Amino acid sequence: MSNAPQFAVVGHPNKGKSSIVATLSLDDSVAIARTSGTTKQSQSFPMKVDGQLMYELIDTPGFQRARKALAWMQNEAEKVRDRPAVVKRFVETWKDSGKFIDECELLTPIIEGAGIIYVVDGSRPYGEEYEAEMEILRWTGQPSMALINPIDHSEYVEEWRTALNQYFKITRLFNAMTVEFHKRIDILNAFGQLHEAWRQPLQQAVNSLAKMREQQHRQAARIIAKMVVEMCGYVEEKKIGSESNPHSYESVMKENFLNALRKLEKKGRQQVQKSYQHHHLKSEETTFELLGGDLFAMKDWYFWGLDKVQLTAISMAAGASAGLAVDAVAGGTSLLLGAATGGFLSGAGVWLMADKIAKQKISGILPLGGKLLSFGPVTNRNFPYVLLGRAIYHQKLIAGRPHAQRDELQLQQEASSNWLSTLPPEPRKQLDKLCKKLSNQQKPEETQEALSGWICQIFCEIEENKAA
Repeated sequence: MSNAPQFAVVGHPNKGKSSIVATLSLDDSVAIARTSGTTKQSQSFPMKVDGQLMYELIDTPGFQRARKALAWMQNEAEKVRDRPAVVKRFVETWKDSGKFIDECELLTPIIEGAGIIYVVDGSRPYGEEYEAEMEILRWTGQPSMALINPIDHSEYVEEWRTALNQYFKITRLFNAMTVEFHKRIDILNAFGQLHEAWRQPLQQAVNSLAKMREQQHRQAARIIAKMVVEMCGYVEEKKIGSESNPHSYESVMKENFLNALRKLEKKGRQQVQKSYQHHHLKSEETTFELLGGDLFAMKDWYFWGLDKVQLTAISMAAGASAGLAVDAVAGGTSLLLGAATGGFLSGAGVWLMADKIAKQKISGILPLGGKLLSFGPVTNRNFPYVLLGRAIYHQKLIAGRPHAQRDELQLQQEASSNWLSTLPPEPRKQLDKLCKKLSNQQKPEETQEALSGWICQIFCEIEENKAA
């Protein structure tokens, strides 16, 4: 895109300007700190989609001597029409003098044509000292909007809104740390209404960002589907001598097996984070281990996936279907005893084996001597549900996380309770079929493709519900 719009993000020191830049540019490399004066020089952050420049955000230092700067300008301007030229002359006069360093730095991109995003903190009271800043910005004559960024709380938001509406045509509440994706799009649409020349390129930017968002969902869905299929089918193998005792290797193989699954899940999460352009994210997962603790105390698995009752119900339904086939062959003479018996035995089997994960076995005798031991795959019917529950919860956190957030990602189990119960009947039915195939290792490539489509549909529906 040629002549892409530029926006200078300006305001008082330590009011969240860099956070706004990071969130609107989808760039988690923007330096952010709670201490004043983090930004010393203006820095441009381009927003690109597929290599094409959509717009640029310019992070600037905060006003330091706005009242004195305005006083100088007022002495220079004879008429209202002179004001933009006076602001330009102010920068030319003082930029190399060692005075008004921050004012010259932040005004330079504006007098060169950048639009203005003025940022205030809605958790701090309005004060007259801000009026000089807003008046200087009004003198530039550039299209402008104000964003109220409530850093700690929103107690003074309405007070700020009343004051800002006197200086800016558009005022928006915009918490850079919590804002949803669709509200970031709203800001671009609003700016497009302020300047005719920017309307078309910003509409193109909005369309490109929406398309990029869909691509991110599809990519994340493919990553998760691939991860789940790999983990459900993973087998740890080891060659041993013909005289070796297989049981002596069981504990080591089990530990290697579990660690391999942990690594696969961690790798999948990192790939999902990168797909949403979170390249510097740190995660705190001390309470979020995949298979930590007592492997036969499966309370965490029941939290993320099915409980024992649900597992038994699914297995009984499958067993009953098999029993019906027996009844059909018997010509009905079994009086549906096959269905009842099959359902009962399948349900009882799942109930008894619900706490089991996997087991070791001798896969075969090697041609040159020795044995091949294997551990896995996971036989627990709940495993694919658990993996999907955790992966979908993780994706939800990542997709909704603004790039201004720099705290560690907290993955807490209680935040995702009953994810299965929120599914409508038809998607839930589709999921049960896919999870059955995963547990039985049926057509993994075909299952992976179908699962990817199912997950992507879930992600898109979540996005639509947020925007509604």
